[in-house]
Amino acid sequence: MTFNRRSALLGVAALLSATTTALAQPAAWPAKPIRLIVPYPPGGSSDIIARSISQPLSELLKQPVIVENKPGANGNLGADFVAKAPADGYSVLLCDVGALAISPSVYTKLQFNPSTDLRGVTMLAYSPHLLVVHPSVKANNLKELIALSKTEDLNFAVTATGSAPHLAGVALERASGAKWQYVPYKGGVTAIQDTVAGQTQILMNGMLATLPHVQSGKLKVLGVSKATRMPLIGDVPTIAEQGVTGFDSGTWQGILVPKGTPDAVVQQLNKALITVIRSADIRSRLAGQGAEVVTMTPAEQDQFFAKERARWAAVVQAANIRLD
Repeated sequence: MTFNRRSALLGVAALLSATTTALAQPAAWPAKPIRLIVPYPPGGSSDIIARSISQPLSELLKQPVIVENKPGANGNLGADFVAKAPADGYSVLLCDVGALAISPSVYTKLQFNPSTDLRGVTMLAYSPHLLVVHPSVKANNLKELIALSKTEDLNFAVTATGSAPHLAGVALERASGAKWQYVPYKGGVTAIQDTVAGQTQILMNGMLATLPHVQSGKLKVLGVSKATRMPLIGDVPTIAEQGVTGFDSGTWQGILVPKGTPDAVVQQLNKALITVIRSADIRSRLAGQGAEVVTMTPAEQDQFFAKERARWAAVVQAANIRLD
């Protein structure tokens, strides 16, 4: 074989090797638009946060981030959609992580397993539940509401059966000795609307979506489900202060992706989300609505999910709440 022919063959081999290596390398992420799935109707806490971060996240990642609402079954339809989506980082779930942790205990025929089919990316924000009533309700604190509930029929609006606000209401009822009837809705927005209209009298819901109705005088707040008072409503006592020792619940918005999503993509998404949610503008905006920014590593969020699942499983079992 001549030198020139040998050189040519070696050159072709090197070119083929380089081409094969290039093809084996995954494309840089993100290379196309990202779908940010909110598994609840528009207007709720998760939706508010999704629409707050979508544009700055688009600018940071240099790809469109499109918010899509896929409500149904207390968020499980949208979560199932993401759990079964390709694990490539282009279908992302923004939901109430606490509510998602409750689902395996409540639903007997859940079509996916949140613990094995999804993985955490980061938490974004926390807002405590507000215990609110229609202004016509003759109670100005928890003690008066408990007493009233034993003499009058009171309807408690449930944002969705088996949701975190529902179980918070059950836990409060059992701990305080109150009595009320639960009226289920398909989302927080309609539950709020009916309580504002006086068709239901009591509601527990995330502060982010509920506070504007308190500020407008359409709802009356009796307590906040946090260990300490919220500066934004500093004169409102916590539920724990009013006799239910240790009572603490709330709405935890976070991001999850399908299990199997590459670690490099998860870490890049984690970094981008934390940069956006911690920005002065968004942090200030959320604080003004009663939500505090809370971020985590992917591992920390998975650990949080496991603890929430165990915590609420006990409440579900005690209240015997089961759905198909």
